[in-house]
Amino acid sequence: MAEFLTGAACFILLVVAVGLVRLLRGPGDADRLMAVQLLGTGSIALVLLTGVATASPALIDVALTLALLAAFAGVALVRASTARRPPDNSQ
Repeated sequence: MAEFLTGAACFILLVVAVGLVRLLRGPGDADRLMAVQLLGTGSIALVLLTGVATASPALIDVALTLALLAAFAGVALVRASTARRPPDNSQ
C-alpha cells in the first residue's frame, strides 16, 4: 500500500509542477489565483499522502498549516488584484 501512496504522491507532485509553470506564465490574475489554489491543494495532498505512506502523524499538522496558508494566499491575491484596479466612477 505504501508503494501506491508514494506513486500517487509523485503524480500529485507532477501536477503541482505544472501548476507552478501556469503560475509563472499566467496571462491574468484569475489564472494566477487558480494556480496558487492548485499549488496549495496539491501540496496538502502531497504531504498527507506522504504522512500516511510513512506513518508519520506529524505531517498531518504540516498539512493543516499548509491549508491555512493556501487560504490566506488566495485572499491576499484577490485583495491585491482589487487594490490595483482604479475605482469605477461611471455613475
